[in-house]
Amino acid sequence: MARLVIVSNRVPIPKSRGATAGGLAVALRDLLIPGSMWFGWSGRLAAEPAAQPALVEARGVTYATVDLTSEAHRSFYVGFANGALWPLLHFRLGLMQFRREDYAGYLAVNESFAASLGQVVKSDDTVWVHDYHLIPFGRMLRERGFTGALGFFLHVPFVPPSMLEAMPVARDLVADLCAYDVVGFQTEEHARDFRDCAQRMLGATVDGEWIRLNGRRMRAFADPIGIDAEGFARDAGRAASDKLVQRVAESLVGRALIIGVDRMDYSKGLPQRFEAFGRLLEKYPEHRRRIHFLQICPRSREEVDEYRKLRIELDRLAGRINGKFSEFDWTPLRYSARAAPRTTLAGLYRLGRIGVVTPLRDGMNLVAKEFIAAQPDEDPGVLVLSRFAGAAHELTEALIVNPFDPDAIADAMHLALTMPAAERKERHAALKAKVFQTTAQVFCQRFLEALSARSLMQAVA
Repeated sequence: MARLVIVSNRVPIPKSRGATAGGLAVALRDLLIPGSMWFGWSGRLAAEPAAQPALVEARGVTYATVDLTSEAHRSFYVGFANGALWPLLHFRLGLMQFRREDYAGYLAVNESFAASLGQVVKSDDTVWVHDYHLIPFGRMLRERGFTGALGFFLHVPFVPPSMLEAMPVARDLVADLCAYDVVGFQTEEHARDFRDCAQRMLGATVDGEWIRLNGRRMRAFADPIGIDAEGFARDAGRAASDKLVQRVAESLVGRALIIGVDRMDYSKGLPQRFEAFGRLLEKYPEHRRRIHFLQICPRSREEVDEYRKLRIELDRLAGRINGKFSEFDWTPLRYSARAAPRTTLAGLYRLGRIGVVTPLRDGMNLVAKEFIAAQPDEDPGVLVLSRFAGAAHELTEALIVNPFDPDAIADAMHLALTMPAAERKERHAALKAKVFQTTAQVFCQRFLEALSARSLMQAVA
């Protein structure tokens, strides 16, 4: 059986039994069997990084990591990946900052990653590369002689040709994605947009999910990512004894909880969400003193100017809402920039009468699925979900809203707060069935099955 090598920007090396795993590590957990490898950046900056990867073994899995210089990290991660690619792929052209030197740094880091992995990868390995940081990586690994199965999954959205063409190196990026055997996307819309780009920019021939280019045939398809629904539901039940969850429950004093959990990122629609909550209290005063809104948004990428500006904006909005509506014994909006363990979040989701997931654009948004999995069947809460989250393509029984319209979000919150129990149960049952069907395990299995068929697809090219 071929060894699986996972490649990502950061490598989540288990530090202890109680270490908190990130979303990607949780999604790929079942694949990390003894003998597999995870390769990527160590998270460390060094003046002179070693040419060979550092190898650490934990529970039979090899974690291979490389360091970066501070300048390489700035151009690769801060500059091109998050200053140009991230806003572009989230439909925010006005925030895209393209610099040729940043793109050169992006290519250089991908080249160094390919050179480093090339020293330890085997010819019969299956390599699965993850996310927008590493789009050129597959081509560069091929150029170093790797002939094994090579797949890529994009965790963020993809854009149509008319938007991607704003990126000066768009054609190169599309060609690099076509160098993989299989490329997976969160939704069919994203996969279709990529196939359209390959056809329009490269002259590729497209037949359904298949792209033929330069004598090669590759597949671009939708494979929506999921969660460990059963495990998360168990965590939510057990978290009732979590001290933080208990404190939050006691502080509600019988009031309904509206909860949102997001990274502090301009793609998450947080200012619009805060505005919507203020509109809810204005338009529907019967909810005053009867609800709390808890927004958890850990800080991220504070080296990027737009993220610092976002935090200032959220501070301003939270202060305005609380200043206008709070009373001596009631503060309507609680807003925390601290991260919380997954088990604690599961318990907080379970307390929520409303889960608010309203990104302006998102690849999938697993918070939506976690909220559903955490809810009690006997008295479930209601999910308010952005139509521009990938999850909206699956979770159609949620209250679907346009995240750019605070009044529409406020109306959906009101509907959720006044929804009869019978309707809440009916919607929840349908959503739960979907979340428990399209799990992280199914996501991984489907992608690897597509990748294992590469010999067949090349034979008919």
